Amino acid sequence: MEENTGKEKRNFWNFIDNFKGDKVIWMIVLLLILISLITIFASASGLAKGDTSRLDIFFSQFKLACAGLAIIILCYNIPSIGFIRFFSQTGFAISLALLVCLIAGFGTININGAERALEIFGMQVYIFEVIKVAMVMYLAWAIDSYKKDSFRLPKAIKVLSPRLGFVDTPLAKRIMYIYLPIILVAGGMFKGGISSTLFTGLIMFLVILIGGMPKKEIFGAVAVAVCLIGICTGLYFASDGAMFSRIGTGISRLTLHKEYVVIENENRLQEIEAARGETHVWSDEYREAIDKIRQPESAKLAVKEGGLIGKGPGNSTQKYSVYAIFSDYIYSFIIEEYGLVGGIIVLILYVSLLARGSLIVGFCESWFSKMAVAGLVLLITGQAFMHMMINVNIGPLTGQTLPMISHGSSSFLSFSVAFGVLLSISRLAKKNMDARLSELQAADTVNTETENTETENEDRE
Repeated sequence: MEENTGKEKRNFWNFIDNFKGDKVIWMIVLLLILISLITIFASASGLAKGDTSRLDIFFSQFKLACAGLAIIILCYNIPSIGFIRFFSQTGFAISLALLVCLIAGFGTININGAERALEIFGMQVYIFEVIKVAMVMYLAWAIDSYKKDSFRLPKAIKVLSPRLGFVDTPLAKRIMYIYLPIILVAGGMFKGGISSTLFTGLIMFLVILIGGMPKKEIFGAVAVAVCLIGICTGLYFASDGAMFSRIGTGISRLTLHKEYVVIENENRLQEIEAARGETHVWSDEYREAIDKIRQPESAKLAVKEGGLIGKGPGNSTQKYSVYAIFSDYIYSFIIEEYGLVGGIIVLILYVSLLARGSLIVGFCESWFSKMAVAGLVLLITGQAFMHMMINVNIGPLTGQTLPMISHGSSSFLSFSVAFGVLLSISRLAKKNMDARLSELQAADTVNTETENTETENEDRE
């Protein structure tokens, strides 16, 4: 009996050792999915309506988790980095096509006063979640192609029309393949949400900065972007909110000052009327102000009530006050039920991903692999840190989900692709590194044998 148990243990550890890809990242993504299933089931009071029960929501999330794992495994088994690189060049075209549909109004869905989703084959797709991953992969391809000088179109244009030979210069290539796609995507996203535009723009900025693009050009482009945002803000105020209405939403999220003033004035009026023996009737403006601050205030209360070890699974009270606690405020929910301990565990998972990503970059040989890994890790961990900071009242509201934990099929599946690509590149990079180490060890063995032979010959002489 003990012998069989020992064999089973050996078989299990042999299976783990033979499993390719970065094992730490595998562990991180599996733990994130497990946390997602537990927290969505416990926090989905706002989703459980009518005939839909929490169990139905759990099975829906479980199916989504299975689909995400299938995508991760599919991407993980991609046979070569060249295959990933080939499809990455379509990232900009996919992003542009989705944004054109959004701007033109083809199958758009209005969410929270903004058009940011499309109905595709009966499914609601938040296109910004897709664009984030697609543009990181595209920029990895573009930077790699720029370093290799492998862009075909500029060379073909130069051959066909020598007068247009300037398109084959390094600056023209950077503009055509790197700067212009970033400007078009950021401009297209601006209509649907300022926070998503700024976050995605920041990630793209970091990717090309890490990729070694000229810093003067990058910061010059940032200065132009700031000026354009300033002009749009001026037009918003000049038109009394008729133009660029999303700027007003961004400003209100930054301060929420107006809402607090309305509430304070209403409370004072209530005290005065109560002193007169009159019944106070709440105004519509007051009710709207309360609705705007209810979620962030309740989320902060959830963090405070969580304490060190939390209230325990299923004992959250703020999930009844915060409608979007299963998506935008899931980290507050985790702290409320599992305390500071649970919050730190989730934080450690994302920090570990950032650390492992930096190690994998060191194993990569091509610029494409390096930029893809760096960009995807920055995207996942950057969004996670932003979500957690907002949930603990550090920074303005942005509506960013917690990767692989928050409820939302578009976000979950997009980040599944990101994790699948990370694991695939880590597997292929590790394979290349092992081959190089084997060659070095073989060369070292030959050198050692040669030195030993020479030493023996000298001793004989």
